[in-house]
Amino acid sequence: MNKTINIFKSLSDPNRLRILKMLQISPLCVCEITEILGLSNSTVSQHLSILKKNKFIKENRNGRWINYSINFNTEDERITAILTSFDFWIGDNKQLDIDREKIKTVNRHNILC
Repeated sequence: MNKTINIFKSLSDPNRLRILKMLQISPLCVCEITEILGLSNSTVSQHLSILKKNKFIKENRNGRWINYSINFNTEDERITAILTSFDFWIGDNKQLDIDREKIKTVNRHNILC
């Protein structure tokens, strides 16, 4: 029961939901997510840590960058079920549209990470 509670707690923050929606579009690094959300690096890192701990996302090192992406290969069927129905539960809204537009223009090379 505790694992299930932790899964739902990890989805209880609007910024974590926004992060998951962003990562559905493209893998992103912390500085790109920070730029889009307008939060501090440490806050974004905490959100990513919670999502990673609960197997929603994974990280992949590419040179000096650590890219975060959706973890579609999780062995936890609960996570797979949530991720496959995520668009149903977290439909489009104005903030997600704004985030989607920012993803198109954010460039890690222009951000001081």
